[in-house]
Amino acid sequence: MKELVKVIATSLVEKPDEVAVTESENENGVTVELKVAAEDMGKVIGKQGRIAKAIRTVVKAAASKEEKKVTVEIIQ
Repeated sequence: MKELVKVIATSLVEKPDEVAVTESENENGVTVELKVAAEDMGKVIGKQGRIAKAIRTVVKAAASKEEKKVTVEIIQ
């Protein structure tokens, strides 16, 4: 899931070298944290959070194939 989030995020931002994705596993499943440059934050979140919601939807769909629960968090 980490690589999927990274590919999506790097295609959206202007500074792809500043995209950082970390993945951690806890009792609720897997948490993927996405961190981008401050000026690219709006591009990742989108108007009214539509792009962020779309990223989460794609990751959840991919995770359901592997029967995992994945949460995507966008860190400032």
